[in-house]
Amino acid sequence: MAVLAWLSIPVVAGVLAAVWATWAARPPRAMTDPSSLAEHERFRAAMERGTAARD
Repeated sequence: MAVLAWLSIPVVAGVLAAVWATWAARPPRAMTDPSSLAEHERFRAAMERGTAARD
């Protein structure tokens, strides 16, 4: 029974590594979402207001 415990450690580690590799290699999200573009525009406007007030 102890042999099975020792053999399960590399198997579990391999499964975890495969899950992590799959997650890490996923394609990036598309940036064409209108809500994300609007959010980015709000961020840029806020940054411009923040730097303009310091001049």
